[in-house]
Amino acid sequence: MKHLFQAELNWTSKKEENPTSKIYSKTHQIKIEGKPVLDVSAAKAFKGDPALYNPEDLLLSSLVSCHMMSYLYVCSQNGIEVLEYADNAEAVLEVSTDGRGRFVEVRLNPKVKISNPDQIELALELHFKANQLCFIANSCNFPVLHDASCEVSRI
Repeated sequence: MKHLFQAELNWTSKKEENPTSKIYSKTHQIKIEGKPVLDVSAAKAFKGDPALYNPEDLLLSSLVSCHMMSYLYVCSQNGIEVLEYADNAEAVLEVSTDGRGRFVEVRLNPKVKISNPDQIELALELHFKANQLCFIANSCNFPVLHDASCEVSRI
């Protein structure tokens, strides 16, 4: 089964603002049908607009979001009631002297609250299964590591 996703990118030169500059503006828009326009730039370190999302932010966000959805799926399959889920993820990007760069590692730090104290061990183990199912993690050529924690909350 295959699914098609589409995105339209629009960029216009801003050299008229500073015609002597050798640096192009990195700000552009991405449009996905039926959704708000996403204003994107390069990371500040790469002369982008730090107020806008950048591709590195979006890649990390995709991993965090996809892992959570995969995790919630496997928890539902295993009868675990997840009450809260939070993550403060980090990605390490290395840039070589010739300007080529790549992510070398992403570390997810999911903090989960569940309702049943007898399921804490299983809830922690299911992060591995969620990683196996995560579409985005399966598309990456770098390790996606997990430092998960789980506690019981009676909401």
